[in-house]
Amino acid sequence: MAEFDIARARTILARDFAPWVQDLGLTVAAVGKDAATLAMAAGPRVARAGGIVCGQALMALADTAMVFAVAAASGGYRPMTTVGQTISFMKPAAGDRVVAEAKVMRLGKTLAFGEIALKDAAGALVAHATATYAILGPVQEEP
Repeated sequence: MAEFDIARARTILARDFAPWVQDLGLTVAAVGKDAATLAMAAGPRVARAGGIVCGQALMALADTAMVFAVAAASGGYRPMTTVGQTISFMKPAAGDRVVAEAKVMRLGKTLAFGEIALKDAAGALVAHATATYAILGPVQEEP
């Protein structure tokens, strides 16, 4: 099996995620051993009054980034579902993009635990999230 890399992550993002997630315009910026970095352009589609990125978009970005971190830690994309996600919003996310840096803290047979730092374009922390995922099956072979 090939290593889970940025090219595979980008293919999966375009092919396997719901259309509304794809509408967020997420990009996979990096994939590591047990981590992934995704970016989301800020703009009218994800902003509320005053140009502040809405919390719902930030939570979706964090959740999606964690899926790729779990895939990286697992050696490939596998069926999983979010069991819980907690987010603390620390300051308004303004600027032209938000970056999510997700890292797996523990990968077990049936559960994965991770944390996600969300930063604005200047690198300031705007939110911190923790997430738990149920692992539903083995790594999927690429078609």
